[in-house]
Amino acid sequence: MRTPRQRHARGPLAAAVSGLAVATLAVTLAVPAAAAGSTLQAAAAESGRYFGTAIAASRLNDSTYTTIANREFNMITAENEMKMDALEPSQNQFNYTNGDRIVNWARQNGKQVRGHALAWHSQQPGWMQNMSGTALRNAMLNHVTQVATYYRGKIHSWDVVNEAFADGSSGARRDSNLQRTGNDWIEAAFRAARAADPNARLCYNDYNTDNWAHAKTQAVYNMVRDFKSRGVPIDCVGFQAHFNSGNPVPSNYDTTLRNFAALGVDVQITELDIEGSGSSQAQQYQGVVQACLSVARCTGITVWGVRDTDSWRASGTPLLFDGSGNKKAAYTSVLNALNAGGTPVPNPTTPAPNPTTPAPNPTTPVPNPTTPVPNPTTPPPTGTPSCTATYSEGQKWGDRFNGTVTIRATTNISGWASTVTVRSPQRISATWSGTPTWNAAGNVMTMRPSGSGALAAGQTATFGFTVMHGGNWTWPTVSCSAS
Repeated sequence: MRTPRQRHARGPLAAAVSGLAVATLAVTLAVPAAAAGSTLQAAAAESGRYFGTAIAASRLNDSTYTTIANREFNMITAENEMKMDALEPSQNQFNYTNGDRIVNWARQNGKQVRGHALAWHSQQPGWMQNMSGTALRNAMLNHVTQVATYYRGKIHSWDVVNEAFADGSSGARRDSNLQRTGNDWIEAAFRAARAADPNARLCYNDYNTDNWAHAKTQAVYNMVRDFKSRGVPIDCVGFQAHFNSGNPVPSNYDTTLRNFAALGVDVQITELDIEGSGSSQAQQYQGVVQACLSVARCTGITVWGVRDTDSWRASGTPLLFDGSGNKKAAYTSVLNALNAGGTPVPNPTTPAPNPTTPAPNPTTPVPNPTTPVPNPTTPPPTGTPSCTATYSEGQKWGDRFNGTVTIRATTNISGWASTVTVRSPQRISATWSGTPTWNAAGNVMTMRPSGSGALAAGQTATFGFTVMHGGNWTWPTVSCSAS
């Protein structure tokens, strides 16, 4: 993440997926009121995830700021206080004062901490900027070792290396002083971090890696795949997720998260902020949350700041609370999406995939989501029947696009019905794997299973349809009701 003095336009991702302003993946209903979390951290915890924020030590005396942070978030990242220039201002002279203020505040309030960041081409102290070659490599590894050792046992996840790949279409590493010490510098940093703190999750973190089709995303994917195949200790990949009108949430965001997770790493959304306001901003936030909820190994989301006025992009009002600390429409959309549920995070005690197992070829397509899931024989429903509906984009043409809805039972159910609403002038021209009925206006379709709709808790079924868009590429909204 860049602080205000390093702010720059993120132009290389300005070409988002054709015509789509937001990846609104899922709209889920049927959460019993008693089960709904009233804060972001409580709602995220329902599926085993965290919801975090970046904290600045200078604002810890602001009671409005700390009240919101304490109430809403359970994962804390130091905004600048644990970067290289802050912790090692002079070579081998470490200053942990402000880093400790944030870590201690978090731990005293029952929160976990993401460490950000051990090695980065930016925000290096002046003495390091003037180094090169072996001396720089050794200084970087010493910094990683000393800092990770100092905070051992206090950090949930470390951003071991930050922003090491170039923007644009080259798929190359960024030309930095660290890169010029040798192409294996990232691997060396991860190995040093593992030796210093064996229990922290070790992450690679970057921006503009959200769109699966982009060269930078593929380059990071190939690095992670290589690391996993050779046993390099990498546990997670962080997606910064800085979005705006020129770089909206891509429609394939869930695909990106899912493909990285398939390599055997967790994925985390680490610096989320979305410039804008009102319903448009709320929809974008909803899409990001739903993408994470649809991927079992997406373990949490961190927004980069508490209130709009605390943000490095304050003029773009990109956060969930306004400058006075009031909840915005984006907050409500995030809370509702979290409470609607998602794929639970796997038990952390489950062994990770064997790192020597070859990772999937990145060109291998994700399994076709339109493949019907067999309806199982289920025991009688218990409790209040409930289900979720998740929308996934399919193939696109000039005048139409396909969509798939995945129904997931959150309890044992004997049947389900899903409502799909399109926006004028859109119309649904074809359907499959279900029996549709329509409202009088023709813009709302109710889909029911052609056969038995019985599903056991956690099991899924799918159906699909074609939308003639008439120039409106907005994704349909979907919901589910169960019996």
